[in-house]
Amino acid sequence: MASILKKLEVAHEGGTIPNRWINNDIKPIEAARRTWSVWTFVNYWILVNSNISVYMTGSSLIALGLTWWQAIISIVIGNLLAALLVVLNSLPGAYYNIGFPVVNRYVWGLYGFQAYVGGQCAYVCLYAIWPDIEQRIPNHLSPSTGITTARFLSYIIFMVVSLPVIYIRPHKLRPFFHVSACIILVFEFVLLIWALATMGPAGFGSTITGGQTNANGELGWKIVFGIISTIGGISAGILNQNDYARFARKPRDAILGQAISFPICVIVCAVIGVLVTAATQVRYGQPFWNLPELFLAIIRHGGTRSRAAAFFAGLALMVSQMGVNVPGNALSGGFDLAATFPKYINIRRGAYLTVVLSIVCNPWKLVSTATIFLSVLSSYAVFLGPMTGLMISSWFVVNKRKIKIDDLYIGNRSSIYWCTMGIDWRAVIAWICGTAPSLPGFVAQVNKGVTVPIGVMHLYQICFLNGFAISAVVYCALHFIFPVRPLREFVANAPAPEVLMREYREACDSAAESKENVVEVDAVKV
Repeated sequence: MASILKKLEVAHEGGTIPNRWINNDIKPIEAARRTWSVWTFVNYWILVNSNISVYMTGSSLIALGLTWWQAIISIVIGNLLAALLVVLNSLPGAYYNIGFPVVNRYVWGLYGFQAYVGGQCAYVCLYAIWPDIEQRIPNHLSPSTGITTARFLSYIIFMVVSLPVIYIRPHKLRPFFHVSACIILVFEFVLLIWALATMGPAGFGSTITGGQTNANGELGWKIVFGIISTIGGISAGILNQNDYARFARKPRDAILGQAISFPICVIVCAVIGVLVTAATQVRYGQPFWNLPELFLAIIRHGGTRSRAAAFFAGLALMVSQMGVNVPGNALSGGFDLAATFPKYINIRRGAYLTVVLSIVCNPWKLVSTATIFLSVLSSYAVFLGPMTGLMISSWFVVNKRKIKIDDLYIGNRSSIYWCTMGIDWRAVIAWICGTAPSLPGFVAQVNKGVTVPIGVMHLYQICFLNGFAISAVVYCALHFIFPVRPLREFVANAPAPEVLMREYREACDSAAESKENVVEVDAVKV
């Protein structure tokens, strides 16, 4: 058994000997790997925010009962708030060059569905070539699975195509981001121009002209729910953005690149989704808020040219989904697993393991209807909003932007972040307090057989904001009443944050250069 475990250990890269707490993928990033410029972050957010999920958000809000302009208001407000949270929560990564799992060691103590949507895009390509694909590949799956054999095969094809991109290290993904961002930008605006130019005299459908009448304040709460669902859709990105901010050449690159590109890209994509859905509604008899389904309708109602156009559109969408699935899901999962088992798992192994495990989650069931799609987005907010509150309050209030980096990789009492047996119980209690108020409403939302008072549902509809605020306040209060004394002493006596950050960056770069020189000397001797 010992020999097997020895063989499973990750390679000793960058002069780092992997152990229970560190390997080369989760240590602070040295200058050689800090390659992301402002434009890299801009292209990253073009890919992450110009995808089918964002496209579907506006249309699904309309399906929920909002008018087009009410949906856009929800999207704009939600994404401006999300952009602010992305920037604030990525500051530890930008300044100290550490990722999300390591950041959470000082918060908690030391201890896909995007892939399925990509599979739908692959299905569009296959359907464009073989309109009888469902007959060519008979369905042998139970209706309860929510997917046919042909669509499941498309899902697997997309995952296999993504594997080579997953193999690339994050600091070398810049060319992929540049090319993919150009493809998706051209595709989106061509799609919009086509939809508007060909909608005919009938004009926009009820997606634009209609809308339900909402009384007794119901409209306001629907807009609020739309805002929270919008934030919920990117809440995982808000939470783990340190994984990518740490690759910034300078902190300013991460801050400016995200603050500018995040809200613009996501708002433009969502508005395009609303306009295209409305412009094609009359033509095809129903609003297609799911973009791959729109292209399947184009194939069914068109001729050879329509099939060719849909094929290339499906390819563009696959690139788009790969751009969000690889960094947003596969690599993020790889970072987390590498931090959990650093001696045996690096980013690549963790990312590939995430790919395999994603199939178990039945991601195709998450986009079956607009209501389910919005419930999924808001459910992220229920649990991740409080976690974001913990991270931001810990950075600004408890730690005051002063982090003792070395102690984040020490797994015993000598670390100031050891707390109680390696766990900060204050964070656990604060997270529970932030999550609990929204849970009854969440249960009622996903299970229509459960009835709760309207006030409880309103609490759920603002779940991200109240969870964020409650967890942050409780966490800070507990640290004030029951302080971790070694941590408090370090924060009180350490140099100013700017000085500390500069010293750690210089020390990290010097250590990396020293190890490179040692390797070069050893090579000469050999």
